[in-house]
Amino acid sequence: MAAPASEVAAPDVSAALVRDAAAVEAVLEELLPEPKGRHARVLDAMRYATFAGGKRLRPYLTVAGARLFGVPEARALRAAAAIEVLHTYSLVHDDLPCMDDDDLRRGRPTTHRQFDEATAVLAGDGLLTIAFEILADPATHPSGDVRARLVSRLAKAAGGEGMIGGQMMDMQSAEHDYDKDEIILLQRMKTGALFEFSAEAGAILAEAGDEHQVRLRSFARDFGLAFQIADDLIDLTGAAETAGKAVGKDEAQGKATLVSIWGIDGARAESRRLADSAAEVLSPYGPAADELRALPYFLLDRTA
Repeated sequence: MAAPASEVAAPDVSAALVRDAAAVEAVLEELLPEPKGRHARVLDAMRYATFAGGKRLRPYLTVAGARLFGVPEARALRAAAAIEVLHTYSLVHDDLPCMDDDDLRRGRPTTHRQFDEATAVLAGDGLLTIAFEILADPATHPSGDVRARLVSRLAKAAGGEGMIGGQMMDMQSAEHDYDKDEIILLQRMKTGALFEFSAEAGAILAEAGDEHQVRLRSFARDFGLAFQIADDLIDLTGAAETAGKAVGKDEAQGKATLVSIWGIDGARAESRRLADSAAEVLSPYGPAADELRALPYFLLDRTA
C-alpha cells in the first residue's frame, strides 16, 4: 500500500512544480509568436500575460498525470501549454473593468493596466484560440481522434457549461444568496472544470481506458474545490503583497463563499477532507502517483 499522501515530503512537490513549470515555459516560449509587425502590440500583451509567473498548477496536473501512463514528455508539455494559455486568457478577461476590475495579477499590473482594455481583450482572444491551435497540431499527438478528443474536452471544460458558466454565476453572486450547493457548483464550473480536464488530459494522450479519465477527473474535482477554499481563505485573511493580487474583494462585494458559510475553521477542515479524498482516489497508481497525491496537502496552507 502506498504511503499516506501527507507523509510525502512537501519540498518534493515544490521542486516538482518548479521543474515542470520551467519545462512548460520553455515550450510556451517556442509556441507563442514573437512580437513583430503592425500587430506586435497584441502579441506582446499575450506574452506579458503568459509569462507573469504563477505556479502552473494546471500544466503540472497534465504532465504529472501523463507520467502515470508513460506519455512522451513532448506531447504532455504541448497539452499542458495549451491549457496554460487558455487559463491565462481567462485571467486577462476576468481582470477587466467589466468583470472583476483588478489592477494586480501575480504581483504586477494586470494586462489591461499595462497596455489598455482593447489590447487586453484581443490578447485574451488570441490566447484562447492558440490553445486549440496547439492541441490540433499533429505534434501534440499523431492520432487525429486523440487530438479531436482533447479539443472537444477542453472546449467543454472552458465553455458555457464549464468555466464561462461559472464566471457568469460568479458575476451574479453579489445579487443572489447562493447556498452551499450553489457555491460548490459555481466553483466546480469556474475553477474545477479546467482542473478536471488538466488531470484527465494525460490519460487521453495515452489512449488509456475511460476508467482512468474518470478517476483522474474525480481526483481533480476534490482537489479543485480544496484549492478554491484555500483561495477564498487567502482573499479573507491574506495580504495583497503576499497573494500577488487584491484581497478582501469577496467580502467587500457581498459574495458568499464556502468560508463565509462554514467559517475559517470549518472551511479548513473541509479542505483537509477533500485533500484526503483526492489522495485516496489515486491509490490504484501506487508510488508512481506520490507527487500528484501530495499536491492537495502542499497547497492547503498556501498564502499565494
